[in-house]
Amino acid sequence: MKIFSTHFVLTGKSDYKDLAPVFKDILRPLLEEIGQMPEEDEIFQMYVDMNLADLERNRKPEGYNRKGKMRLIFPIDRKEFYLKTYSKTTDMSKMTDVISNLLTSAGVKFEILHNDRTDFD
Repeated sequence: MKIFSTHFVLTGKSDYKDLAPVFKDILRPLLEEIGQMPEEDEIFQMYVDMNLADLERNRKPEGYNRKGKMRLIFPIDRKEFYLKTYSKTTDMSKMTDVISNLLTSAGVKFEILHNDRTDFD
């Protein structure tokens, strides 16, 4: 089955604030992978800062929900974020591995679900 969403559900005592140290490292390869990395570092830093302000306060951040091959979405109803694609040709396995490794190295507890609860988009 083709995967159209990969969910990183925070488990245990892991919370939004635990994503703050690695958020920039998650966002950069995502934007590079989908061809939306801004040429100017100030614009990229603006995306990071907008999300970090919420993460550091342990609140749900904006994510990156602009039209592209993949989106980084933080839903309202549970502590998770997910990658979503609308293209049957987009392979998310590379980004899933990158994010999994970053979260693991930061000590974030999580589980991965595929194609879970994306009917609300």
